[in-house]
Amino acid sequence: MSYRIALNFEDGATRIVECKEGEKVLDAAYRQKVNLPMDCSDGVCGTCKCRCEQGEYDLGDDYIDDALTAEEADEGLVLTCQMVPSSDCVIQVPVPSTACKIVPVEHGATVKAVELASEDTIILTLTLDNPEALAFLPGQYVNLFVPGTEEHRSYSFSSKPGAAEAGFVIRNVPKGLMSGWLANKAQPGDHMRFVGPNGSFFLRAATRPVLMLAGGTGLAPILSMLEVLADHGTDQPIHLVYGVSFEKGLVELKKLESFTERLPKFSYATCVSHPESDNVLKGHVTDHIGEEYFHGGDVDVYLCGPPPMVEAVRGTLRDRGVTPVNFYYEKFASTEAVPA
Repeated sequence: MSYRIALNFEDGATRIVECKEGEKVLDAAYRQKVNLPMDCSDGVCGTCKCRCEQGEYDLGDDYIDDALTAEEADEGLVLTCQMVPSSDCVIQVPVPSTACKIVPVEHGATVKAVELASEDTIILTLTLDNPEALAFLPGQYVNLFVPGTEEHRSYSFSSKPGAAEAGFVIRNVPKGLMSGWLANKAQPGDHMRFVGPNGSFFLRAATRPVLMLAGGTGLAPILSMLEVLADHGTDQPIHLVYGVSFEKGLVELKKLESFTERLPKFSYATCVSHPESDNVLKGHVTDHIGEEYFHGGDVDVYLCGPPPMVEAVRGTLRDRGVTPVNFYYEKFASTEAVPA
């Protein structure tokens, strides 16, 4: 038996390593050439201190209080030189990946399909060269290179980890380098490469109600999260509000509808900000978040959208006096240069 340990570094890079049963995280990382911070490896110095955000583990009692206090352990801080996982785990490492001598991992894939889902949205499906080599957390992104160049753009997966194909929902930017190539040149069989995964916006264990908010192509990481939730199952209520500027920008609605069957407690609403839209709900995402979806603050909020939307949601939470247990968000600007 082995466990998958996601190591998230402060520069956004992620490396997932395999930890054997009874193996310490530090040893597993070193075995796979990830040089986590350490000095003593005996639970004495505290150099390897990290935070376990998700998962089960045992720290034993062979470390000293100067390295890790009882209060720190209660807050989820761990010493990777002593930590023995008993489940998959997500660990926040408080140093950049470069400090651990991690070289960005490049992956290859071939174009399976490019669909112009709307005038401003492209759905890209890639067949991975080596699916087993690609590990990521649902919600994360990669840097996808424009074929024939060294230019890359950042896009979140809309597909789930472990699949043979990778999906992306990409904004069709006028005169954009990547979207221009996809819209005008890409053909099935073309080879593409990307580096990653990256990002601190990813799905955590669903232990309470979940509210998801997506603006435009910010739907992509939400789809990846929903795929995993549907596969694993959850008894928590999940509600999504998905907003766009124009009705024609609403994409992947069949997929969203399928989640209502795969996730019995999943519901969603779409809204369109243009006043002349025929969509049932008009306005912005913040106009259509009912109080019931805040669950009195006992909720995890996932938000992906442009900066004005993120700020609007934060303002709404403040104005309504709601402080969610967790609030995870990813901003993207109206260019191809950042996660979208």
